[in-house]
Amino acid sequence: MGPLGWLLDAQVSIAGSPVLVREIVGNGFGLASAVFGLRRVVWAWPVGMIGNALLFTVFLGGVFATPQAHDLYGQAGRQVFFFSVSVYGWWRWSRNRRSGSGDGVAVAPRWATGRERLGLLVAAGLGIAVGYPVLAALGSWGPLPDAWILTGSLLATYGMARGWVDFWLVWIAVDAVGVPLLLRGGFYPSAAMYLVYGGFCAWGLVAWWHTSRVARPAPAPIPSTYSEAVA
Repeated sequence: MGPLGWLLDAQVSIAGSPVLVREIVGNGFGLASAVFGLRRVVWAWPVGMIGNALLFTVFLGGVFATPQAHDLYGQAGRQVFFFSVSVYGWWRWSRNRRSGSGDGVAVAPRWATGRERLGLLVAAGLGIAVGYPVLAALGSWGPLPDAWILTGSLLATYGMARGWVDFWLVWIAVDAVGVPLLLRGGFYPSAAMYLVYGGFCAWGLVAWWHTSRVARPAPAPIPSTYSEAVA
């Protein structure tokens, strides 16, 4: 058996339940991508795309051999969308780095504007409204939380590509729903990784928030005399 065959078929036992090695490896790439994202390194995107490809095969047990009894179509679908949005993020961060607009890094963090946040809320509502009946019709297990995880994950990834500090908050909301869903479905490495992501996202939120405050231009001083004002 070659390395690829081993990766596709190898399993380990965790708490008496079989778990695919590729689920562990895929989540490892996801964590590495999050670390690069925290540091605003362009490698966050291609590394994450490798994890997306591996996890896509994990959540479609009906197509790829998996020990879990449940298909999570929303979880599988989000890996496809992740991959697509990551292409945009990779291009945007690479362009920023080449142009020097991020002061030597790939993106300059900032909070989303009120209009941008409204757009996120509208997109979240539409995503859940469309995703829930589709996932239910496909027979996805837990279609409502799965619809939010899919929608929220896409919005968070897009927000990361734009450099919005808010994307960490969206990720925390995704993790809060994802952990119980994955535990009930028997996807233990992914559930554990969601817990790690939750703490990591809190750290990332503080770090990006601090960076956005440091990078914010200082307001111009108010002139104390008429001569200073017209000088």
